[in-house]
Amino acid sequence: MLRRGRIPLSEKVYRELQRDLAAGVLAPTERLGEERLAENYGVSRTPVREALARLYADGLLERHSDGLYPYRPRVEELGDLFELRIVLESRGIQRQADRSHRHDATAVEKELETWRRLREAPPEPGAELIAVDEQFHLTLLTAGGNTALADALAAVYARVRPVRSLDMPTPERIAAMTEDHIAIAELVLTDDLDAALRLLLAHLTSSRAHVLTRARRALELTKLGQAVRE
Repeated sequence: MLRRGRIPLSEKVYRELQRDLAAGVLAPTERLGEERLAENYGVSRTPVREALARLYADGLLERHSDGLYPYRPRVEELGDLFELRIVLESRGIQRQADRSHRHDATAVEKELETWRRLREAPPEPGAELIAVDEQFHLTLLTAGGNTALADALAAVYARVRPVRSLDMPTPERIAAMTEDHIAIAELVLTDDLDAALRLLLAHLTSSRAHVLTRARRALELTKLGQAVRE
């Protein structure tokens, strides 16, 4: 019987693999063999096998003829995932607009303070920037009062994150993201929800365009590399 508070080994490996997949430590071309992963994480193959099964069920891995690989969304799948993201995030603001729920102002104010600080000291492109960006949108949606919507958004993030990690936004894009987040939060807090929704939709549409462009370029480079090897 497990001691209270002790994390099962399979759960520990699951979390570590999930983190490394999100950070891009495990390349999409890398077959996830149980024996090598067990050696890397310092465990037996059993907890690795259990963790891989959970990650596959989560949609974070895909099965090829020779085994499991990190999931990498295709361009057409990315478009669908961003459409779902837009639906989920829009609903968070619409719930307040139709008075079915009031936003958690304290949570939104905290995010507003965070992004005002980041305006003065922007994070570098990479995992840190992706994490704080996701946190803003998840907090905004959670503040709308429906945690199921936020859980669904978190699942979308897990699937698009591998492609987002390929993107290296310019300082200008990071500044634009920051200003959008600050403005959206301010509009929500002042109850100007129509304007908040319009800005949120413009913000998400711009993000979708950048990610899809980056995915198409990556696909072209992959095809070019294959042609050269042939």
